[in-house]
Amino acid sequence: MRQPARPNAFTLIELLVVIAIVAVLIAILLPALGQMRQRGRQLTCASRMRQIAIAWAVYADENQDVAVPVQPGRFADERRNIYFVGNGYQYRPRWYALLGTIEGLHAFANPSPDRENEHRLQIANRVFLCPSVPHWTNARNYPYGYNHQFLGNARFRNNDENAGFINFPVRASTIYATRTVMAADSLGTAAGKPIAQRTEYLPDGSRHPDRTAVGGHGYALDPPRLTDNCDYADRRSRAPEHRSAPDTRHLTKTNVAFCDGHIETLSLNDLGYATGEGGRVEPWGNTTTNALFSGNLTDRDPPRLFE
Repeated sequence: MRQPARPNAFTLIELLVVIAIVAVLIAILLPALGQMRQRGRQLTCASRMRQIAIAWAVYADENQDVAVPVQPGRFADERRNIYFVGNGYQYRPRWYALLGTIEGLHAFANPSPDRENEHRLQIANRVFLCPSVPHWTNARNYPYGYNHQFLGNARFRNNDENAGFINFPVRASTIYATRTVMAADSLGTAAGKPIAQRTEYLPDGSRHPDRTAVGGHGYALDPPRLTDNCDYADRRSRAPEHRSAPDTRHLTKTNVAFCDGHIETLSLNDLGYATGEGGRVEPWGNTTTNALFSGNLTDRDPPRLFE
């Protein structure tokens, strides 16, 4: 007697085996895909930073060799605090906004000369934003930090406009451009805290009372080694635990733009920083060095804030 044909279908055991194999393959491939996405964001970030670095060099060339300042100091005469940024006037624009006067890379769709909007503006040009933190769009809590201590600090010494600028003007031609940091991915003032104490980004430009919010005052990048008599990214809260430092947001490393326009992806240690308990970035120590920030490859102190 002829046996009936076996149905052409999986048994339960075969189906479970296939599901298990697919699950294993997914588990193997997902981390690799995640790394590929992160690598793509890192490359996009590097491309954008390169455009910013080129604009930095052009700005100096068109401004009698003077490097762009991190932000103009606040004069008592409010009329002196309003600057043209290429597509309008803005109150005390930060370094990246000032670059728009040369390259046409306008950071803001509608710059504002109103003092009340100084910290509220939102960046509209994605060239100035990091794709790994696309929501970091605030004018003050900004994703790229400028080497403000050594390249151009137009804040006032002794907090007094009559005492002159802390370190401005800085001549671009005097800088060892190939080995001087212009800017890098910035964590802001959260860098001085252990990782577990860092809090969420503040998109409205406000400050966390304890300066723990990631990205806070990120537009200014403090060098690895600070002193008791130097400026800080947030000068209203000059304390070691409120220092700024690079953000290792790209596969545990940070994109760094050098003054000659080239980009490197480096670790904190490569840049001369030291980390302490819980991942906080230390303000000084035996292993810290400002050699890649000083402009002449020496471990110089940051310019003095008080005389």
